Parts: sequence; C-alpha cells; structure tokens
Amino acid sequence: MSFPKDFVWGAATASYQIEGAAFKDGKGPGIWDVFCKKPGAVWMDHSGDVACDHYHRYAEDVGIMKNIGLNGYRMEVSWPRIMPEGCGAVNAKGIDFYDRLFDELLKAGITPWVTLYHWNLPQALQERGGWQNPDSPKWFGDFTAIVVDKFSDRVVHWMTVNEPQVIINHGLVTGCHAPGFKISFAEALQAGHNLLLAHGRSVSAIRSGAKAVPQIGYAPVGWSRRSASDDPRDVDAARHATFEIDPTSLWNSAWWMDPVFLGRYPDQGLEAYGAAAPKFTDEDMKIISQELDFCGVNIYTAMAVKAGADGRPELVPNTVGYRMNTYDWPITPDVLYWAGKFFYERYKKPLVITENGTCIAECVSKDGSVHDPQRTEFIADHLIAVKRAIDEGIPYRGYFYWSLLDNFEWHWGYKHRFGMVHVDFETGERIIKDSGKFYGEVIRSGGGNL
Repeated sequence: MSFPKDFVWGAATASYQIEGAAFKDGKGPGIWDVFCKKPGAVWMDHSGDVACDHYHRYAEDVGIMKNIGLNGYRMEVSWPRIMPEGCGAVNAKGIDFYDRLFDELLKAGITPWVTLYHWNLPQALQERGGWQNPDSPKWFGDFTAIVVDKFSDRVVHWMTVNEPQVIINHGLVTGCHAPGFKISFAEALQAGHNLLLAHGRSVSAIRSGAKAVPQIGYAPVGWSRRSASDDPRDVDAARHATFEIDPTSLWNSAWWMDPVFLGRYPDQGLEAYGAAAPKFTDEDMKIISQELDFCGVNIYTAMAVKAGADGRPELVPNTVGYRMNTYDWPITPDVLYWAGKFFYERYKKPLVITENGTCIAECVSKDGSVHDPQRTEFIADHLIAVKRAIDEGIPYRGYFYWSLLDNFEWHWGYKHRFGMVHVDFETGERIIKDSGKFYGEVIRSGGGNL
C-alpha cells in the first residue's frame, strides 16, 4: 500500500492551544484569554496562559516534527499576537516570533500550512461586537493582508477559517466556548454569514497580496454520515444525509460549504431556517465564493446510515460496546472514505484532511515511554480508509493528524490528550509517543507498512 509521492504527511495545532506567552511581548488579549478567567467556564479553571510553552520551545518542537518525519505542519498565526487591538498597530515581536518559526520549519524541510483564524478573536474586536459586527469581514481581510505581506515569501499554503460551525454554535449559541454567549438563532446565522464573508475577504487578500502563487483552502467541520454498506441504496441514503440540514441546528456541512464552493446557500437550508436565515445579496455570495485550491475538512467520527423502507436515510445505532475515545466519540475509520467520496462528488476540489485524531487515557510508563496502541491503531485504520478513497480516484492530497502535541483542549482544559507527543504540563517535557513513532514509520514507508 503506497500513497502518492507528493502526499502531505502532517500534524496540526492552533496558537492558543500550544503557544502560551499569552500576555508577553506585546500580544493583546483574545476572547479565550478572557473566557478562561470566568470561574467554571473551563474544566478545573485551566487556561492557555502557558499551555505547551511553544512560544519559547518552538525550535525543540520543530526538531520533534523533523524526528517524526513530517513534511507538513498546520499551524495558526495568532491574530491578537500580530495585531493586539485587532486592527491598526502591528506588534513587531509577534511578527518576529513567526519569522523565526517559519525559518526553523523550512530549515527542517517542513512546509507550513497556515490557518488565519482558529477561534481566538482579539478581545478588542469582541468588544465591538465580534462576528456580529458587519465590519468584521473587513477586519479579517485587513489582518490577512498584514500576515500575507509579512510571510508569503515563505508561506504558500493558507487556510482562512477553522470550523465555522464551532465558532458560531459553541461560541454564540450554547456558550460553551469563548466568548460564551447565548444569542438567538437568527442572530447566530447572521454572525455566521459575516464569518463566511470574512472568509471571502481573506481569500481576496491572499490572492492580491501573495508574493508566491498561493494554495488556498478552508477548514470547516466535515460533518458527514457513513454508509452502513456498499449497497447503492445505503450509499445514496448516506450521501443525502451528509448534506441534510436540521432546522433546529447549525451542525451540518452544506450550510457552511455550499456558499464557499457553490456560491449559494442550499435551498433546503433556506427553507429549513426560514425567517431566521440571514439577509444577503448576490454580491455577498460572489465574495464568499472566491476560488479555492483545495477543500480542507476536519473529520473525527460519523454515524452510519442505511436506506429505510421508504428509501429515506435511517440512522444505524452503534453496537453495544462499540469503540470510543475519552470524548465518547465513536471510532469510525471508514468515515474518511465515505466523507471524502461525498465531499469530492459535490464540491469537485482536491481534499485535505486538516484534522483527524483521537484522545485516550494514557500515561508515561515506568520505562519512560508513552504506549498508546489505541492511537496507533486509529491512525493506521484511518489512513487505510484514505488510501481506499485515493484508489477510487478521490484526490486526497494530505493528512494532518490532530494534534502534534497534547494541548489545551478548549473548554475541557488539559483533561483530554490528543497528541502524538506527550507533554508534561508541569515541566514542559516532551516525549514522542508510540503512535508518533509509528506515524514516522508510515511516512518513511510512504504508507507501505499499513
């Protein structure tokens, strides 16, 4: 089993989750810096103040990436570190940090894939309404222009927004993420429209300002369903269910991907959301649907679907004792086959798995190693599903395991460990887990050892 020679073998992180130095060297406060100070907002009142201290240990971490064998690293450039007030003045020390990090990556032969927004909005902009403010697309476009001007001599691969579904649903509807609001459904959908416009403004800024021909994508949650079998009726049911929209939920793919890749909101979504749907113009849709080079998808798990007696999708319950991780997410490796198939059919863009990973209960053993066979098996099984898709002509271009390091897992603090590298959060010590060593073997064999 071998993958294409130019396949990207990567791992992913986000700035607030790993960098630390939350209030150092001119960085401004972000919404997560503020949210974490609210008692009870985060498990055990943890915060990303120090996190993995990647800000000071970046060279060590790049060395670990090189040791594993990564040829791609998905990372975020922190908006509040670059522009402490969100707009206006640029923080020279923030620029300097990423200058050093990019140079270190390239020296190690690792290609940076940069995410421009992974959830930590500058607090100064949140105080002006955040994504509910109709000026927010311009703010993000201006930030993008600064980053592209400073770094596009070394960065070619860009992603605009990470998981818009989570930004809006968790941050503004359920309130379990920063900024911790609970606004109306209609207000949330309008904020979501502003976020999609921000994506489009960002793409325009990259295209117009890049010093090297850019490769631009987007990293939504690849919310999907799996087919219960290869029976064409079940496959059709799963395909249909993957793009369905529940009128009571923002948790779907079509609403967040159709405007970007097809230039329109899905008719079923407009009907489902009715009067709550956002107001928009044809010009808005042109901005949102700027041409992209790849479709990034963050995929972790999915329910199986079969065709019911009437042909309609019918969820297939998980069997008793099914495999799950410590998030209680079912382990469903074939999701990367089915989701890849359905997203490529609909959007006709090369695919990149921008996140896929698992958290398990683990510890440092007496031999000084971290033995995590469940994660090793997870990586192997999911990559086998990717290869099945590639063999059927689905253009998967790369795989970024989430995450490189154990890190701050948002409202769960440091409770869950997703990393292929163990981090001792008291000492900062790093240990490459067995899964990281295995992933390195996969990379060196081009997938041949799977």
